[in-house]
Amino acid sequence: MAAYANIHWWSNDGIRLHARDYPGDPAKLPLICLPGLTRNARDFAAFAEARSGDRRVIAVDFRGRGESGYAKDPMTYVPLTYVQDVEALLSDQGIGRFVAVGTSLGGIVTMLLAGPARGRLAGALLNDIGPEIEAAGLHRIRGYVGKGSSCPTWLHAARTVQENNADIYPEWELDQWLGMAKRLYRLTGNGRIVLDYDLRIAEPMRVPGAETGPDMWGALAGLADIPVLLVRGERSDLLGVATATRMAAALPQSDLAVVPEVGHAPMLDEPVAAAAIDRWLARLD
Repeated sequence: MAAYANIHWWSNDGIRLHARDYPGDPAKLPLICLPGLTRNARDFAAFAEARSGDRRVIAVDFRGRGESGYAKDPMTYVPLTYVQDVEALLSDQGIGRFVAVGTSLGGIVTMLLAGPARGRLAGALLNDIGPEIEAAGLHRIRGYVGKGSSCPTWLHAARTVQENNADIYPEWELDQWLGMAKRLYRLTGNGRIVLDYDLRIAEPMRVPGAETGPDMWGALAGLADIPVLLVRGERSDLLGVATATRMAAALPQSDLAVVPEVGHAPMLDEPVAAAAIDRWLARLD
């Protein structure tokens, strides 16, 4: 397991935020990894360990997740606030040019970063996310976000994760489900195993008109001048084929990799994804 340092910084509204910092060649552009809605920095452990030493990798815990502090106001659990938090990280670490790796929500944040970070964002990986979200996937997410789950053992947690995600990763074995459980859950002081995020992150999604947000196709256009890797799970219910095709056409320097027999979202260690990432990183250098 590759060593990493824990780094902390403060948001504009006073929340102590956390990320894992894996060391790498300072001459190469660092990778800033941004996780999905209910996920955290641990999701990028394998990704970071595969590249640690060669390239610096910073895996972020968004506010309300993992080791980052929880927000007093749940209405700050929105993409534009996460953009500000990432900008604060870049400032704190003295990072100029960088590359963003965004899964799901993290990909939305990546697209929105293209504006304020123009000229500094040197490359982007969008993992199973686009400017348009399929209705089926959005309905599924709203069905589980913010609902507490408590398990007595890690095996129980693994079985719970398997029950909820079997259609997404149909070929996974028990050890993979256990690994996902340990990324999604945490052990409390009283010995219970609970989801590792503030359940209030769901509150902004319940506000009437929440579907109306920034112009994401306009945000995507901000990535047109840099190398972009688009990753889509073949079974994804969030990123449709038509949307992925349109994205690839809109980004002249993009490649599209489709990961077979995987839904939302690929873990990025699948052979198809890993090979595409290696080609993309070679272009950045």
